[in-house]
Amino acid sequence: MREPAKTFEDLLVWQKAHLFVLAVYRLSGAFPKYEMYGLSSQFRRAAVSIAANIAEGFRKRSKADKIRFLNIAQGSVEECRYYLILTKDLGYGDISETTLLLQEVSKLLEAYSRGILNSDY
Repeated sequence: MREPAKTFEDLLVWQKAHLFVLAVYRLSGAFPKYEMYGLSSQFRRAAVSIAANIAEGFRKRSKADKIRFLNIAQGSVEECRYYLILTKDLGYGDISETTLLLQEVSKLLEAYSRGILNSDY
């Protein structure tokens, strides 16, 4: 059994989401320059949104507030899922590592949300 998290940085889901952000920055850094204000920017913002909303929701006091921020993060996961498909279809890079990270984040986020919903919080 894990010790309760004291900060959002203690959350495994946040740690994996942060690794995903770093992977997205590496991947999108190799995109064509004309994508700087297009796909690169959108992809990076959506990836950052996952980790940022997990962090923001961590300090919310009510279950409803926590779940709202985690749901926003889940929406950003799906947005990133599409950007990975687009990256692959445009031939902008190898998405295999980044896709695996996103799948892990998605599963952890779902489990974390379910845990909060089912808790006596």
